[in-house]
Amino acid sequence: MSPMPTNSIQRLNSQGLFLYGRSIGHNCPRIAALWTMTMRDPKSFSSGMKNAIEDLSVQLSISMPPTHKVETLRSGDLRFDRLQPSDYELVGDKILEFGQFVAREAVLDEEYWTAAWLRAESHCENPTLAPHDVRYIHNYKVRFADQEFNALKKRCQMQNEQKCTCIIAVKKEHKNVKRPVLKSVVGTLDLNIGYLLQGETFPGERGKAPRFCSINRTTPGRYGYIANVCVAKSARRQGIASNMLSYAVESAKTNGVKQVFVHVDRNNTTAQNLYQKVGFEMVEMANSKLSKEQLFLLCLQT
Repeated sequence: MSPMPTNSIQRLNSQGLFLYGRSIGHNCPRIAALWTMTMRDPKSFSSGMKNAIEDLSVQLSISMPPTHKVETLRSGDLRFDRLQPSDYELVGDKILEFGQFVAREAVLDEEYWTAAWLRAESHCENPTLAPHDVRYIHNYKVRFADQEFNALKKRCQMQNEQKCTCIIAVKKEHKNVKRPVLKSVVGTLDLNIGYLLQGETFPGERGKAPRFCSINRTTPGRYGYIANVCVAKSARRQGIASNMLSYAVESAKTNGVKQVFVHVDRNNTTAQNLYQKVGFEMVEMANSKLSKEQLFLLCLQT
């Protein structure tokens, strides 16, 4: 019997890719594959065999890099009867006290979810809702809050050039009486810190980022961006939004940021007045490009 020919294909390693001018190999799986194909002579079998038999063996090993797992939670997994701990116990002196409230970073999962719930309520503030829509609005808010909660936790846990912080306003303890977390958080916003693209003076100036582009990782290219500002209806007109903004600006300044940006609806004069009161000014170069989106871009120099 003639010997069986064997063909081997060498191992293939995939270790890295480049995206937007940056290597992302550390986030990609390393794949090693060995293929062995054995061809057997059909003449060595009985005459009834008409086709050759091919044995194909594949050995595939994939080694994944360590990842930061973000557990997906729902409102039913959280303890909303949990009493609000002392602010000093959670974040020490990294707080801003004003009136009966405190602005600081969110720490507990229940605080993140309550912040997401406030965003769901703000998103659903629509006086033109039809009666049959109101019946389903609560379930919609819960789903919205669950999705925003997990997305928010994921953003805040990412470890790269983009940093996200959830800032909340919390009611102070009254005569040492603690409240549940759900009734303590009355305001929230996100502070995002990143880098401008090369040649940009404000975020989005170059429009859609090209596939391969460089990032200005110098101090002048580092900027802050504020989003998702909202306050509970029962706690409005008490300076909560303006003090959360002041806390966010100081936090950005501590991180070496020279400029903080925010978008605002062109028809929302109340929000425009709020940001200008804190020190934000219009970015005229950007606003001509944002006319279709009905937005203004404002900037504060720290």
